[in-house]
Amino acid sequence: MTHILITRPEGKGAALAQQLEQAGYQASLFPVLKITHLTPSSTELSPLLNADKIIFISQDAVSALSQLKPDINTKAQFYAVGQQTADIIYEQFGVRAAVPKQYDSEGLLALKSLAEVDGSNIVLVKGQGGRPELAKTLKERGAFLNNCVVYKREPTESITPNWTDHWKSQNVHGIVITSNAAVDAIFKSLTAHQLQWLQQCRFYVASERIAAYLKLQQVSSANIHIAAGASDNAMFTCINQQGSNMSEQSKPVTAEKATSTIANPASAKSAKQEPAATKNTTEKNKQKVSKVAALALLISLIVASGVGYEFYQKLNAGKAQNLAVNELSEQNKLLVQELQALKSAQSNLQQALFNSEKKVAATLSESAAQNQQELKAALQKAQQQGSSLNPQEVTSLQRMAEFKLWAEKDYQGTSAVLKRLDALLSEHPGTVEVRQAIMQDIQTLDSLKPIATEAIYLQLNSALNSVDNLVFNAVNLPEEAAAIDENALSDDVSDWQQNLSNSWNKIVDSFITIRQHEGVSIEPLLTDQERHLINQRIKLNITQAQDALMSKQASIFFSALSEAKRLVGEYFKQDDDATKTVLKALSKLEKEQLNFNPKITLNSTQKVKEWAQ
Repeated sequence: MTHILITRPEGKGAALAQQLEQAGYQASLFPVLKITHLTPSSTELSPLLNADKIIFISQDAVSALSQLKPDINTKAQFYAVGQQTADIIYEQFGVRAAVPKQYDSEGLLALKSLAEVDGSNIVLVKGQGGRPELAKTLKERGAFLNNCVVYKREPTESITPNWTDHWKSQNVHGIVITSNAAVDAIFKSLTAHQLQWLQQCRFYVASERIAAYLKLQQVSSANIHIAAGASDNAMFTCINQQGSNMSEQSKPVTAEKATSTIANPASAKSAKQEPAATKNTTEKNKQKVSKVAALALLISLIVASGVGYEFYQKLNAGKAQNLAVNELSEQNKLLVQELQALKSAQSNLQQALFNSEKKVAATLSESAAQNQQELKAALQKAQQQGSSLNPQEVTSLQRMAEFKLWAEKDYQGTSAVLKRLDALLSEHPGTVEVRQAIMQDIQTLDSLKPIATEAIYLQLNSALNSVDNLVFNAVNLPEEAAAIDENALSDDVSDWQQNLSNSWNKIVDSFITIRQHEGVSIEPLLTDQERHLINQRIKLNITQAQDALMSKQASIFFSALSEAKRLVGEYFKQDDDATKTVLKALSKLEKEQLNFNPKITLNSTQKVKEWAQ
């Protein structure tokens, strides 16, 4: 039965092993790598927010990034190396990713949408040290590339170089490899014998890139089979197609049986002697011999023949034994001579090895000193030549920051672009002043607190809904003063003149009546229509404040709030709970700092221009 070894990381080879076992193969899981998730800084994650294209190079990249829950531009174009990676992207981010026909870096670079990427912001979500050619090619095509490293592959700690001996003992025929890191882990620290056995195995790899890397380990092309990708189905198809070549062939061994008959010499002699005896009996005048005597004679002859044959065999065996002893003695002498020659050769070999180690140590010491000198010279040359950073890329990012600040009023987006520019400049010398100006701009932008527009709008809406619950001021009229009839007529005749005057006054009172009240002055009463109009005026002012908030007109906002507050304080009961709540909400809103258009100047703009010149 063909034995296939699956070296994929833990949890990734079970489905393939099940497929192989159902197809009649023997499958073993032997992870040689472990996946460790990393935590990138906020600066490394910030390009995801403004990316035009995002490329995921593996399923592990998607899983590691989704656990970080970063701010990501879901309107960007997503790319996946394989279909399984695309499925996980849709599951985690709800975005359909573009998938190449060929599941590798070359397939991605062949896509039309990645052929012309000049000026595009591309984020490559990958593992540590992975896909250098993909990044290099995208940069050559003019893209602004940012690497987001979210995981790394490491050799399994329990693995030792003796694993190849274990695989050999298990009669492993084929090995599944899905990354260059797995190749490094397998071919590390092997003896010549282990390497020779490993090079004779068959390897099933996920791409041309891994196959080319495997050939560097002196593995023959005939032993390398390339699948249509790293998926379980692609690997199973590749292994199954090569299954006929992997079957164990056994050569039948036939043995020819020959039958030989060994005649008993004693019986032969007896057969010859029997007619001779009978002949003698007939020739000696027909001497009568009893049958019993003849039979006894025959038996004695047979026994004598057997004893003589046995003695002859023992004699030959003794001679053969003496010859064997002599031969063993000669061989022993030869072995002693060879052992002495081996001891002499071992002594010479140890001396040669000691001399070789001395030469290697001296050579390594000289090489290390020479490399150190060359490194110092290279560093000095790099410092003298200055930065090799592309000025066009720097100015492009600076212009993007200015556009987001002045056109879009996106202060957080501006800060993210400047952080990205600072990360780019940090890799090159001679940019200290520019980076200081960029950091000042970032601190200024981060200190700006965003206006809670939605919260203020909801507070205004709450006050608007409470207007109908307000209680108007009621007018409590005091009781009328006790009326004194000053025009009462007297019964005395002498008071006729006074009675005449009083009568006239009564006639006048029937046309005009003047009443007097004791206490506070009387406030004018409001009709239902007037009350409705006051409520509508308050609502209109609050609605006007909402519109001013959304259109970012601070003066109109505060003017409308002031008028609404005045109307509530003038026409409604001040000791009522509803009135207190509305007045408190309006007073709080009047204290909001609505600085819709802060005056900000980017200090880094001038510094970048000076640096580019």
